[in-house]
Amino acid sequence: MAKYVTMRIPRREPPPPAEAEGERCKKCASLLAEGELAGSLWVCPHCGYHYPMPSAERVASLADKGTVTFIAEEVRPLDPLEFVDTRPYPERLSEAVRETGLSEAFLAALCQIDGHPVALGVLDFKFLGGSMGSVVGERFARLAAAAAEQRRSMVVVAGSGGARMQEGLFSLMQMAKTVAAVQLVAEAGLPYITVLTHPTTGGVFASFATVADIIIAEPGAVMSFAGPRVIEQTTREKLPPGFGSSESQLVHGQVDMVVDRRELRDRLARCLYFLGGGGISA
Repeated sequence: MAKYVTMRIPRREPPPPAEAEGERCKKCASLLAEGELAGSLWVCPHCGYHYPMPSAERVASLADKGTVTFIAEEVRPLDPLEFVDTRPYPERLSEAVRETGLSEAFLAALCQIDGHPVALGVLDFKFLGGSMGSVVGERFARLAAAAAEQRRSMVVVAGSGGARMQEGLFSLMQMAKTVAAVQLVAEAGLPYITVLTHPTTGGVFASFATVADIIIAEPGAVMSFAGPRVIEQTTREKLPPGFGSSESQLVHGQVDMVVDRRELRDRLARCLYFLGGGGISA
Protein backbone atom coordinates (compact mmCIF):
# COMPACT_ATOMS: atom_id res chain seq x y z
CA MET A 1 0.00 0.00 0.00
CA ALA A 2 1.41 3.31 -1.00
CA LYS A 3 2.32 5.73 1.71
CA TYR A 4 1.70 9.48 1.38
CA VAL A 5 3.57 12.06 3.35
CA THR A 6 1.61 15.17 4.23
CA MET A 7 3.76 18.28 4.04
CA ARG A 8 2.67 21.43 5.82
CA ILE A 9 3.43 24.38 3.56
CA PRO A 10 3.37 27.70 5.43
CA ARG A 11 0.80 30.10 4.10
CA ARG A 12 2.27 33.26 2.66
CA GLU A 13 0.19 36.34 3.41
CA PRO A 14 -0.20 38.86 0.59
CA PRO A 15 1.70 42.11 1.13
CA PRO A 16 -0.36 44.92 2.65
CA PRO A 17 -1.49 47.71 0.36
CA ALA A 18 0.78 50.72 0.20
CA GLU A 19 -1.73 52.94 2.00
CA ALA A 20 -1.56 50.70 5.08
CA GLU A 21 1.93 52.06 5.70
CA GLY A 22 0.35 55.29 6.97
CA GLU A 23 -1.61 55.78 10.18
CA ARG A 24 -5.24 55.63 11.20
CA CYS A 25 -7.37 58.61 12.08
CA LYS A 26 -7.71 58.81 15.85
CA LYS A 27 -11.43 59.53 15.52
CA CYS A 28 -12.81 57.42 12.63
CA ALA A 29 -9.90 54.91 12.31
CA SER A 30 -9.73 55.40 8.53
CA LEU A 31 -6.38 54.65 6.95
CA LEU A 32 -4.44 57.78 6.10
CA ALA A 33 -1.76 57.57 3.45
CA GLU A 34 1.59 59.16 4.15
CA GLY A 35 1.32 62.91 3.71
CA GLU A 36 -2.47 62.83 3.39
CA LEU A 37 -3.11 64.75 6.59
CA ALA A 38 -0.59 67.47 5.85
CA GLY A 39 -2.05 67.82 2.36
CA SER A 40 -5.52 68.47 3.79
CA LEU A 41 -4.37 71.07 6.37
CA TRP A 42 -4.26 68.43 9.12
CA VAL A 43 -7.96 67.66 8.77
CA CYS A 44 -9.03 64.04 8.29
CA PRO A 45 -10.46 63.85 4.74
CA HIS A 46 -12.83 61.05 5.84
CA CYS A 47 -14.47 62.41 9.00
CA GLY A 48 -13.32 66.03 9.23
CA TYR A 49 -11.48 65.62 12.55
CA HIS A 50 -9.18 68.62 13.11
CA TYR A 51 -5.67 67.71 14.26
CA PRO A 52 -3.31 70.28 15.82
CA MET A 53 -1.61 72.30 13.09
CA PRO A 54 1.97 73.62 13.35
CA SER A 55 1.97 77.41 13.60
CA ALA A 56 4.30 77.94 10.63
CA GLU A 57 2.00 75.84 8.43
CA ARG A 58 -0.97 77.78 9.78
CA VAL A 59 0.59 81.06 8.67
CA ALA A 60 1.37 79.62 5.24
CA SER A 61 -2.20 78.35 4.85
CA LEU A 62 -3.74 81.75 5.56
CA ALA A 63 -1.33 84.33 4.16
CA ASP A 64 -0.91 85.26 0.51
CA LYS A 65 2.27 83.72 -0.83
CA GLY A 66 5.33 85.95 -0.63
CA THR A 67 3.76 88.52 1.71
CA VAL A 68 4.87 87.22 5.14
CA THR A 69 7.31 89.13 7.35
CA PHE A 70 7.81 87.86 10.89
CA ILE A 71 8.32 90.44 13.63
CA ALA A 72 9.40 90.49 17.29
CA GLU A 73 11.45 87.31 16.84
CA GLU A 74 14.26 88.89 18.84
CA VAL A 75 12.09 88.88 21.99
CA ARG A 76 13.03 85.71 23.87
CA PRO A 77 11.95 84.26 27.25
CA LEU A 78 13.97 84.57 30.45
CA ASP A 79 13.62 82.87 33.83
CA PRO A 80 12.76 85.74 36.19
CA LEU A 81 11.65 83.47 39.05
CA GLU A 82 14.39 80.85 38.60
CA PHE A 83 11.50 78.41 38.60
CA VAL A 84 12.01 74.70 39.17
CA ASP A 85 9.29 72.04 39.33
CA THR A 86 10.49 68.58 38.39
CA ARG A 87 12.90 70.33 36.02
CA PRO A 88 14.28 73.87 35.69
CA TYR A 89 12.26 76.20 33.46
CA PRO A 90 15.23 76.85 31.06
CA GLU A 91 15.41 73.10 30.42
CA ARG A 92 11.77 72.99 29.44
CA LEU A 93 12.23 76.00 27.15
CA SER A 94 15.23 74.44 25.44
CA GLU A 95 13.34 71.20 24.88
CA ALA A 96 10.35 73.07 23.40
CA VAL A 97 12.68 74.94 21.03
CA ARG A 98 14.27 71.68 19.86
CA GLU A 99 10.96 69.89 19.37
CA THR A 100 9.11 72.69 17.54
CA GLY A 101 11.81 74.75 15.87
CA LEU A 102 10.18 77.84 17.39
CA SER A 103 11.66 80.38 19.78
CA GLU A 104 8.32 80.90 21.59
CA ALA A 105 4.69 79.80 21.51
CA PHE A 106 3.51 82.89 19.58
CA LEU A 107 4.34 83.75 15.97
CA ALA A 108 3.74 87.37 14.93
CA ALA A 109 3.66 88.18 11.23
CA LEU A 110 2.73 90.99 8.87
CA CYS A 111 1.13 89.65 5.71
CA GLN A 112 -1.84 89.84 3.37
CA ILE A 113 -4.90 87.63 3.28
CA ASP A 114 -6.56 87.79 -0.12
CA GLY A 115 -5.02 91.23 -0.61
CA HIS A 116 -6.06 92.58 2.79
CA PRO A 117 -3.15 93.92 4.91
CA VAL A 118 -3.18 91.88 8.12
CA ALA A 119 -1.24 91.57 11.36
CA LEU A 120 -1.41 87.81 11.96
CA GLY A 121 -0.64 86.07 15.24
CA VAL A 122 -0.63 82.31 15.84
CA LEU A 123 -0.22 80.36 19.08
CA ASP A 124 1.36 76.91 18.84
CA PHE A 125 0.06 74.41 21.42
CA LYS A 126 3.10 72.17 20.98
CA PHE A 127 5.32 74.85 22.55
CA LEU A 128 4.66 74.36 26.28
CA GLY A 129 0.95 73.97 25.66
CA GLY A 130 0.70 77.34 23.91
CA SER A 131 0.93 78.89 27.38
CA MET A 132 1.00 82.67 27.66
CA GLY A 133 4.18 83.95 29.26
CA SER A 134 5.69 87.41 29.17
CA VAL A 135 7.17 86.95 25.69
CA VAL A 136 3.83 85.84 24.24
CA GLY A 137 2.26 88.98 25.71
CA GLU A 138 5.05 91.23 24.42
CA ARG A 139 4.93 89.80 20.90
CA PHE A 140 1.16 90.17 20.90
CA ALA A 141 1.45 93.81 22.02
CA ARG A 142 4.03 94.59 19.33
CA LEU A 143 1.84 92.96 16.69
CA ALA A 144 -1.14 95.07 17.79
CA ALA A 145 0.99 98.23 17.73
CA ALA A 146 2.15 97.41 14.19
CA ALA A 147 -1.47 96.82 13.15
CA ALA A 148 -2.54 100.24 14.48
CA GLU A 149 0.48 102.06 13.04
CA GLN A 150 0.30 100.46 9.58
CA ARG A 151 -3.50 100.39 9.34
CA ARG A 152 -3.75 96.60 9.23
CA SER A 153 -6.58 94.36 10.39
CA MET A 154 -5.55 91.97 13.16
CA VAL A 155 -6.20 88.23 13.06
CA VAL A 156 -5.08 85.91 15.87
CA VAL A 157 -5.32 82.10 15.94
CA ALA A 158 -5.49 80.88 19.54
CA GLY A 159 -4.74 77.45 20.97
CA SER A 160 -3.55 77.39 24.57
CA GLY A 161 -3.73 75.75 27.96
CA GLY A 162 -3.67 79.19 29.58
CA ALA A 163 -1.09 81.04 31.67
CA ARG A 164 2.50 79.79 31.95
CA MET A 165 2.89 78.74 35.56
CA GLN A 166 6.70 78.92 35.44
CA GLU A 167 6.43 82.72 35.18
CA GLY A 168 3.86 83.21 37.94
CA LEU A 169 2.52 86.75 38.23
CA PHE A 170 4.49 87.85 35.15
CA SER A 171 2.32 85.48 33.14
CA LEU A 172 -0.97 86.63 34.69
CA MET A 173 -0.09 90.25 33.87
CA GLN A 174 -0.23 89.38 30.16
CA MET A 175 -4.02 89.07 30.33
CA ALA A 176 -4.35 92.80 30.99
CA LYS A 177 -1.50 93.65 28.63
CA THR A 178 -3.00 91.83 25.64
CA VAL A 179 -6.50 93.24 26.20
CA ALA A 180 -5.01 96.76 26.37
CA ALA A 181 -3.19 96.04 23.11
CA VAL A 182 -6.47 95.01 21.47
CA GLN A 183 -7.88 98.39 22.54
CA LEU A 184 -5.20 100.10 20.42
CA VAL A 185 -6.54 98.27 17.38
CA ALA A 186 -10.13 99.16 18.29
CA GLU A 187 -9.30 102.84 18.79
CA ALA A 188 -7.71 102.88 15.34
CA GLY A 189 -11.03 101.63 13.92
CA LEU A 190 -9.51 98.41 12.62
CA PRO A 191 -11.05 94.91 12.64
CA TYR A 192 -9.89 92.31 15.13
CA ILE A 193 -10.77 88.64 14.47
CA THR A 194 -9.86 85.58 16.52
CA VAL A 195 -9.90 81.92 15.54
CA LEU A 196 -10.23 79.53 18.49
CA THR A 197 -8.71 76.08 18.00
CA HIS A 198 -8.56 73.03 20.27
CA PRO A 199 -8.02 73.72 23.10
CA THR A 200 -8.41 77.40 24.01
CA THR A 201 -8.59 77.70 27.79
CA GLY A 202 -7.42 79.58 30.86
CA GLY A 203 -5.96 83.08 30.66
CA VAL A 204 -5.95 83.16 26.86
CA PHE A 205 -9.66 82.35 26.70
CA ALA A 206 -10.32 84.93 29.43
CA SER A 207 -8.40 87.70 27.66
CA PHE A 208 -7.57 88.44 24.02
CA ALA A 209 -9.24 85.34 22.54
CA THR A 210 -12.78 86.44 23.35
CA VAL A 211 -12.76 90.23 22.94
CA ALA A 212 -12.73 90.26 19.14
CA ASP A 213 -15.15 91.81 16.66
CA ILE A 214 -15.68 88.34 15.20
CA ILE A 215 -14.89 85.08 17.01
CA ILE A 216 -14.50 82.02 14.80
CA ALA A 217 -14.04 78.47 16.13
CA GLU A 218 -12.83 75.28 14.50
CA PRO A 219 -15.14 72.23 14.64
CA GLY A 220 -14.85 70.10 17.75
CA ALA A 221 -12.60 72.51 19.63
CA VAL A 222 -12.93 72.78 23.40
CA MET A 223 -12.91 76.32 24.82
CA SER A 224 -13.58 77.41 28.37
CA PHE A 225 -11.74 79.00 31.26
CA ALA A 226 -11.26 75.62 32.92
CA GLY A 227 -11.55 72.17 31.37
CA PRO A 228 -14.71 70.09 31.88
CA ARG A 229 -12.92 67.58 34.11
CA VAL A 230 -11.62 70.31 36.44
CA ILE A 231 -15.04 71.96 36.64
CA GLU A 232 -16.75 68.66 37.48
CA GLN A 233 -14.18 67.87 40.18
CA THR A 234 -14.55 71.36 41.68
CA THR A 235 -18.34 71.69 41.59
CA ARG A 236 -19.13 67.98 41.94
CA GLU A 237 -21.74 68.48 39.26
CA LYS A 238 -22.10 66.53 36.02
CA LEU A 239 -21.74 68.83 33.02
CA PRO A 240 -24.04 68.52 30.00
CA PRO A 241 -22.73 66.66 26.92
CA GLY A 242 -20.60 68.83 24.67
CA PHE A 243 -19.88 71.40 27.38
CA GLY A 244 -17.30 73.91 26.17
CA SER A 245 -17.25 72.61 22.59
CA SER A 246 -17.25 75.07 19.71
CA GLU A 247 -20.69 73.83 18.66
CA SER A 248 -22.09 74.40 22.15
CA GLN A 249 -20.47 77.82 22.36
CA LEU A 250 -22.08 78.74 19.04
CA VAL A 251 -25.52 77.80 20.33
CA HIS A 252 -24.98 79.90 23.48
CA GLY A 253 -23.62 82.94 21.61
CA GLN A 254 -19.99 82.73 22.75
CA VAL A 255 -18.66 82.39 19.19
CA ASP A 256 -20.00 83.82 15.95
CA MET A 257 -19.35 80.91 13.60
CA VAL A 258 -17.78 77.45 13.39
CA VAL A 259 -15.66 77.09 10.28
CA ASP A 260 -13.85 74.09 8.81
CA ARG A 261 -10.12 74.81 8.58
CA ARG A 262 -10.14 74.08 4.86
CA GLU A 263 -12.57 76.98 4.39
CA LEU A 264 -11.00 79.33 6.92
CA ARG A 265 -8.92 81.49 4.59
CA ASP A 266 -11.90 82.28 2.36
CA ARG A 267 -14.12 83.01 5.37
CA LEU A 268 -11.51 85.32 6.89
CA ALA A 269 -11.19 87.20 3.59
CA ARG A 270 -14.96 87.67 3.50
CA CYS A 271 -15.06 88.90 7.10
CA LEU A 272 -12.24 91.37 6.44
CA TYR A 273 -14.14 92.70 3.45
CA PHE A 274 -17.37 93.16 5.40
CA LEU A 275 -15.57 94.82 8.34
CA GLY A 276 -13.90 97.29 6.02
CA GLY A 277 -10.44 95.79 6.20
CA GLY A 278 -9.76 97.14 2.73
CA GLY A 279 -7.35 95.86 0.14
CA ILE A 280 -3.82 96.76 -0.82
CA SER A 281 -3.33 100.48 -0.27
CA ALA A 282 -2.21 102.61 -3.20
